[in-house]
This record gives sequence, C-alpha cells and structure tokens, in this order.
Amino acid sequence: MDAKPRLAVHKFSSCDGCQLAFLNQGAELLQLATLVEIVHFAQAGFVAPDATVDMAFVEGSISTPEDEKRIRLVRKNSRYLVAIGACATAGGLQALRNRAPGGAGWIAEIYPQPGHIHALPASTAVSAHVPVDAELWGCPVNGRQVLDAVRGRLFGVTPVVETDKVCLECKRQQGVCVLVAHGAPCMGPVTRTGCGALCPRLHRDCYACYGPAENANTQALGRRLADLGLSPAAIARRFLSINNAATAFRDAGDRWQEEDHGDA
Repeated sequence: MDAKPRLAVHKFSSCDGCQLAFLNQGAELLQLATLVEIVHFAQAGFVAPDATVDMAFVEGSISTPEDEKRIRLVRKNSRYLVAIGACATAGGLQALRNRAPGGAGWIAEIYPQPGHIHALPASTAVSAHVPVDAELWGCPVNGRQVLDAVRGRLFGVTPVVETDKVCLECKRQQGVCVLVAHGAPCMGPVTRTGCGALCPRLHRDCYACYGPAENANTQALGRRLADLGLSPAAIARRFLSINNAATAFRDAGDRWQEEDHGDA
C-alpha cells in the first residue's frame, strides 16, 4: 500500500484565523486525515516543524528575521507550498507598519523597550521570500478553499484561483446591491470573491478582505465613493486596510492620500 501524502500547516505572523478554516471543517477534516498524513499542524496537536512534506500550507506574513529564516526551511522541506490568507499573500494588516513615517521609528513609539523587538524593515508576503506554488486569498480563507486545494493536489490539479468580483457573486446569490440601493461604500466592485458575498448578503458593505479582483477598476470605484460623500482620506482607508500592500489597493490608496494632502 502506498504511503499517504504528508501535509503540514505552518504559522507565521498572523492571528491563526486561516488555520481555523481547517479546524472548523469538523467531520470533513477527519475525512481529510484519511487521505493525507498530517505531520505538522500545531493548533491541531501535530508538531514536527522541520518535517519533509508533500504539501505545506503557510499562514501569516514574514515580519521578523526568524520568520525569514524559517520560511526558507519550510520551502526547502515542501514539494508544494500554498500561501493562505491575506497575511501570507499580501502582508496583511501587519503591512500597515510598512507605511509608518520614519521607517522603524514606530517601534520606539509603541514598545517601552524597543531594543527587545527584532523586526524586518517591512512585513511582507511569503512570495517575497520564497517561490510559492499557489495562493489562496481571504481574511480568513474558508474551509472550502483549503479542502479543494488539498483534494486538487492529490489528483495533480492546481487549485483554482478565484478572480471574479464580489459583485458577480452577489448576482449569483440574488443579493441586493448595497452600493446602488443603500449608498453603502462597498468594495465589492474591486474585490475578488471566495467568501460567497457574505457581507453584502447580510446588507452591509464589502471591506475587501479577499484582496483585489482581476482587472480591478479602483479609479472608478474611488470616484463613486467620493460621489457618496467620502473624503479622500476615508477613501484611502477603504483601500489601505486588510490587503493594503496588494499592488492595486496600495496604488489606489496612495493616490487618494495624495489628493487628501493636496486639499489640506
């Protein structure tokens, strides 16, 4: 009998939310355990961080010298590496510190003994340090994404990366457009789906936790948000949030920040 593929789930700088996408599957996770051998997943009780595996999921951004060293070891020990969640794919909320004026001066402003804090100059995505075979966006990702990725890999199929906009998912779910009907500052027109349009279907605006969609027209959405009465600073904050370091959102946020400073 052939040995089952070996799987690991690694955590870096993050909140653990994407790991919970595994644990929240309950019975499906147990079924998954019959298909693969989980050799490292500390939150589930499996601890072997240096093990060689067929497939590794990585949650979290690379924010410290220790992170940088460890991700290279994870890459070396993994045949197939998947970055999961906003932190691993775009730096996450931690990347907001990259924008702090004065560089690493923020450390002294926050910590009473900054000499004990060892951080890289920037908090970055996994792909900024090692080759990544697939990325699953979201904050957090959901169980369907990770289980589909595992099952696909077992059959030699690259995980399907969703790039449709949340607006399309809203239509499929027969949801009412909160941007048009309620004037809510919804980020759905520029955000990739994967969440099932959860927030708009609950009558609140999307806040872009799944990152930029394909061909995201951030300029048009920014002008629409301005028409709704949002200030340039407020529009910038809509883009510079969970996925603030993703290129499309970073560039849009920078443009609106410049306009805000021009109005000052």
